[in-house]
Amino acid sequence: MRNKTLLGAAFAAALMGFGAAAQAQYTAIVSTAPPAPRHEVVPAPRAGWVWAPGHYEWRRGEYAWVEGQWMRERPGYEYREARWVQRGDGSWVLVGNNWEQRMAERAERREERREARMAPDADFDRDGIANRYDKDIDGDGIRNGRDRSPYNPRRS
Repeated sequence: MRNKTLLGAAFAAALMGFGAAAQAQYTAIVSTAPPAPRHEVVPAPRAGWVWAPGHYEWRRGEYAWVEGQWMRERPGYEYREARWVQRGDGSWVLVGNNWEQRMAERAERREERREARMAPDADFDRDGIANRYDKDIDGDGIRNGRDRSPYNPRRS
Protein backbone atom coordinates (compact mmCIF):
# COMPACT_ATOMS: atom_id res chain seq x y z
CA MET A 1 0.00 0.00 0.00
CA ARG A 2 2.84 2.36 0.88
CA ASN A 3 4.47 1.78 -2.54
CA LYS A 4 1.25 2.79 -4.30
CA THR A 5 1.12 6.00 -2.24
CA LEU A 6 4.74 6.85 -3.10
CA LEU A 7 4.14 6.02 -6.75
CA GLY A 8 1.05 8.24 -6.82
CA ALA A 9 2.95 11.11 -5.17
CA ALA A 10 5.80 10.78 -7.68
CA PHE A 11 3.32 10.76 -10.58
CA ALA A 12 1.55 13.88 -9.24
CA ALA A 13 4.88 15.66 -8.80
CA ALA A 14 5.82 14.79 -12.38
CA LEU A 15 2.54 16.20 -13.67
CA MET A 16 3.11 19.43 -11.76
CA GLY A 17 6.52 19.71 -13.41
CA PHE A 18 4.93 19.34 -16.86
CA GLY A 19 2.47 22.12 -16.02
CA ALA A 20 5.28 24.47 -15.04
CA ALA A 21 7.11 23.74 -18.29
CA ALA A 22 3.94 24.40 -20.29
CA GLN A 23 3.48 27.80 -18.65
CA ALA A 24 7.07 28.78 -19.44
CA GLN A 25 6.37 28.20 -23.14
CA TYR A 26 3.21 30.33 -23.35
CA THR A 27 1.89 30.59 -26.91
CA ALA A 28 -1.43 32.04 -28.02
CA ILE A 29 -2.88 32.57 -31.49
CA VAL A 30 -6.05 34.66 -31.38
CA SER A 31 -8.45 35.88 -34.05
CA THR A 32 -9.42 39.15 -32.30
CA ALA A 33 -7.07 42.10 -31.97
CA PRO A 34 -5.73 42.89 -28.48
CA PRO A 35 -6.87 46.04 -26.68
CA ALA A 36 -4.58 49.05 -26.51
CA PRO A 37 -1.87 48.59 -23.86
CA ARG A 38 -2.55 50.16 -20.49
CA HIS A 39 -0.41 53.08 -19.35
CA GLU A 40 2.08 52.01 -16.69
CA VAL A 41 4.40 54.21 -14.70
CA VAL A 42 7.85 52.80 -15.35
CA PRO A 43 9.91 52.83 -12.15
CA ALA A 44 13.40 54.31 -11.97
CA PRO A 45 16.16 51.99 -13.22
CA ARG A 46 17.69 49.52 -10.75
CA ALA A 47 21.21 48.13 -11.11
CA GLY A 48 21.17 44.43 -11.98
CA TRP A 49 17.46 44.40 -12.85
CA VAL A 50 15.40 44.82 -16.04
CA TRP A 51 11.83 46.19 -16.18
CA ALA A 52 9.45 43.89 -18.07
CA PRO A 53 6.47 46.08 -19.00
CA GLY A 54 2.91 44.88 -18.60
CA HIS A 55 1.09 43.23 -21.49
CA TYR A 56 -2.11 41.41 -22.37
CA GLU A 57 -2.24 37.61 -22.43
CA TRP A 58 -5.07 35.45 -23.78
CA ARG A 59 -6.67 33.56 -20.88
CA ARG A 60 -9.98 31.66 -20.79
CA GLY A 61 -11.24 33.19 -24.02
CA GLU A 62 -10.42 36.86 -23.26
CA TYR A 63 -7.51 39.23 -22.87
CA ALA A 64 -6.14 39.60 -19.34
CA TRP A 65 -3.66 42.29 -18.29
CA VAL A 66 -0.38 41.14 -16.72
CA GLU A 67 1.28 43.84 -14.62
CA GLY A 68 4.88 44.86 -15.34
CA GLN A 69 7.57 43.45 -13.09
CA TRP A 70 11.27 43.58 -12.31
CA MET A 71 13.38 40.67 -13.58
CA ARG A 72 16.95 39.92 -12.55
CA GLU A 73 19.35 40.81 -15.35
CA ARG A 74 21.00 37.93 -17.22
CA PRO A 75 24.58 38.68 -18.38
CA GLY A 76 25.00 38.14 -22.12
CA TYR A 77 21.23 38.26 -22.78
CA GLU A 78 18.67 40.92 -23.72
CA TYR A 79 15.07 40.89 -22.58
CA ARG A 80 12.50 41.02 -25.41
CA GLU A 81 9.28 42.55 -24.18
CA ALA A 82 5.96 40.91 -24.98
CA ARG A 83 3.97 42.28 -27.93
CA TRP A 84 1.13 41.14 -30.14
CA VAL A 85 1.89 40.74 -33.85
CA GLN A 86 -0.70 40.28 -36.60
CA ARG A 87 0.03 37.39 -38.95
CA GLY A 88 -0.73 37.22 -42.67
CA ASP A 89 -3.99 35.32 -42.11
CA GLY A 90 -5.33 38.07 -39.81
CA SER A 91 -4.75 36.22 -36.53
CA TRP A 92 -2.71 37.63 -33.66
CA VAL A 93 0.20 35.95 -31.87
CA LEU A 94 2.03 36.98 -28.70
CA VAL A 95 5.79 37.13 -29.23
CA GLY A 96 8.67 38.14 -27.00
CA ASN A 97 8.54 38.01 -23.21
CA ASN A 98 11.80 36.06 -23.29
CA TRP A 99 15.57 36.40 -23.05
CA GLU A 100 17.72 36.23 -26.20
CA GLN A 101 21.46 35.88 -26.31
CA ARG A 102 23.24 38.95 -27.66
CA MET A 103 24.54 38.45 -31.19
CA ALA A 104 28.16 39.43 -30.48
CA GLU A 105 28.43 37.00 -27.59
CA ARG A 106 26.72 34.25 -29.57
CA ALA A 107 29.25 34.66 -32.41
CA GLU A 108 32.13 34.76 -29.93
CA ARG A 109 31.02 31.49 -28.29
CA ARG A 110 30.58 29.85 -31.70
CA GLU A 111 34.13 30.87 -32.64
CA GLU A 112 35.51 29.55 -29.32
CA ARG A 113 33.81 26.19 -29.91
CA ARG A 114 35.16 26.02 -33.46
CA GLU A 115 38.70 26.81 -32.30
CA ALA A 116 38.45 24.16 -29.57
CA ARG A 117 37.40 21.53 -32.15
CA MET A 118 40.20 22.48 -34.55
CA ALA A 119 43.02 22.57 -31.98
CA PRO A 120 45.64 19.94 -32.88
CA ASP A 121 45.37 18.09 -29.56
CA ALA A 122 41.61 18.56 -29.07
CA ASP A 123 39.55 15.52 -28.12
CA PHE A 124 35.90 16.39 -28.83
CA ASP A 125 34.38 13.08 -27.64
CA ARG A 126 36.88 12.67 -24.76
CA ASP A 127 37.85 9.13 -25.77
CA GLY A 128 41.60 9.72 -25.38
CA ILE A 129 42.25 9.99 -29.13
CA ALA A 130 43.08 13.45 -30.54
CA ASN A 131 40.60 14.60 -33.18
CA ARG A 132 43.24 14.58 -35.92
CA TYR A 133 43.69 10.80 -35.42
CA ASP A 134 40.13 9.94 -34.41
CA LYS A 135 38.03 8.13 -37.05
CA ASP A 136 34.81 9.04 -35.18
CA ILE A 137 35.30 12.51 -33.64
CA ASP A 138 31.88 12.81 -31.95
CA GLY A 139 31.66 9.18 -30.79
CA ASP A 140 28.26 8.50 -32.37
CA GLY A 141 29.41 5.29 -34.10
CA ILE A 142 29.53 6.78 -37.61
CA ARG A 143 32.93 7.33 -39.23
CA ASN A 144 33.75 10.96 -39.99
CA GLY A 145 33.76 10.40 -43.77
CA ARG A 146 30.13 9.19 -43.69
CA ASP A 147 28.89 11.49 -40.90
CA ARG A 148 27.01 14.60 -42.10
CA SER A 149 27.72 16.29 -38.74
CA PRO A 150 30.98 14.85 -37.37
CA TYR A 151 30.97 17.21 -34.37
CA ASN A 152 27.42 16.49 -33.21
CA PRO A 153 26.92 13.20 -31.36
CA ARG A 154 23.09 13.45 -31.64
CA ARG A 155 22.93 13.66 -35.46
CA SER A 156 24.29 11.54 -38.26
